[in-house]
Amino acid sequence: MNNELTSLGIIFTEFYYWVTVVIMFLIHIGFCMYEVGVSRRKNHIHTLMKNAMLIPVVTLGFFLYGWWIYFAFANGPGITGGLIDAPWALPWSELMAPHLGGMPASSLVTAEDTITWSRLNGVFWAAFVLFSWTAASIVSGACIERIRSNAFWLLAVLIGSVVWIIDASWGWHPDGWMVQKLGYHDAYASGVIHAIAGGFALGVLVVLGPRIGKFNKDGLPRNIPHHNPWFAALGLFLIYTGFWGFYAACNIPIIDIQNGEEVFFSATNIYLGPTSLSAITFNFLMSLTGGLMAGYVISKGDAFWTFSSGLAGIIAASAGNDLYHPIQAMFIAAAGVVFMFTLNNWVERKFKIDDAVGAVAVHGYAGFFGVCVAGFVLWGYPTSPNPEYAVITPWGQFLGAMIMFWVLGFFPAFIAAKILHRLGMLRIPKEIELLGLDVSIEISAEQALREIEAVEKQEIDSLLAINK
Repeated sequence: MNNELTSLGIIFTEFYYWVTVVIMFLIHIGFCMYEVGVSRRKNHIHTLMKNAMLIPVVTLGFFLYGWWIYFAFANGPGITGGLIDAPWALPWSELMAPHLGGMPASSLVTAEDTITWSRLNGVFWAAFVLFSWTAASIVSGACIERIRSNAFWLLAVLIGSVVWIIDASWGWHPDGWMVQKLGYHDAYASGVIHAIAGGFALGVLVVLGPRIGKFNKDGLPRNIPHHNPWFAALGLFLIYTGFWGFYAACNIPIIDIQNGEEVFFSATNIYLGPTSLSAITFNFLMSLTGGLMAGYVISKGDAFWTFSSGLAGIIAASAGNDLYHPIQAMFIAAAGVVFMFTLNNWVERKFKIDDAVGAVAVHGYAGFFGVCVAGFVLWGYPTSPNPEYAVITPWGQFLGAMIMFWVLGFFPAFIAAKILHRLGMLRIPKEIELLGLDVSIEISAEQALREIEAVEKQEIDSLLAINK
């Protein structure tokens, strides 16, 4: 840090990611509000605590092993090579703590490691932790009003600290095997966060089953009214806002992208391909525009699905939003909304899947669609600056989407949920579900209120007796 320009670049990058983390925190606030707004009054506290407490359990797991998985598993391992050494990401590394650079204090890391990671490791790690919270929160909303909290937290650790970061290592790492061999391109995580989380949620829901009363005797779904539609809408708008930080965090803000003798500094996507904040600003807003318009039309003006479709539109276009023209992004978003809304209605009726907030559709189906469409629209484009890596193709993207949604999403969740179900740990007992998951809290509150009222009555009687 003895060169002024180099130091400025490092400190700017450190601050850049710190700001994105703060903005992304709004995503989790939004998810909490969204879920509480959708859930019925008798389940509010349970719904809120279930989602809020995924923060510590996922963060701890990500600190202990999740960050290391991202770097270590880029080759599979066993597909293009073995485990990759990543000493800066081990929980006992000196670089996983406050560090100002200089010569390393131990032999675990090198001087080059300290130069690269001393000031950036914490903010990079935190950005990925916020991605992990998002993945787990997507699953949380789908399961509200009938899943046990401890079961959900175990599932949250599985997706937030293990399986999503494996798919990030494979398809969201500059040298991931899917990038190298399939030409997989997913700049803003249509697949590596949204499709996998949607697939994971579907795997849980298949085992968990619907809420009591969701389907009538003929198997047709009933609409369970949202307790507070305004709260749900505000939550979605906060998710939109937090998504700005999400997009920015998927970029590297400043790096020399010129391989030759010349120097050319630019922002890049996560694959180190050049892009700019202007590019993603155009496409983010045009994706939101296409999603909202399509959602309003196809849902016939339903507020919940219109606002959810704005989010689905962004997700559907995110895989290629570093390269799309804004008009392309808008039409892809609109098409993704039509796809996810239609598929959601069919799956709900055909398989009796009760997704309380539409998470599987908005994130899973829209994300799957977005990854596949990018293969056609960007066919032949390089996914990476490395000329030896495969280019973007429809078959590479489709295979990547299948890996995200089914291989790393649905099947691990289905197996884990089955195990929890067999152990009697997955679902709330029927009598508790009928009374409400907050029943014990409400009973305690009523008892406390009666005791306070009794004490107040005694005090009033005493004052009256003195005045007489």
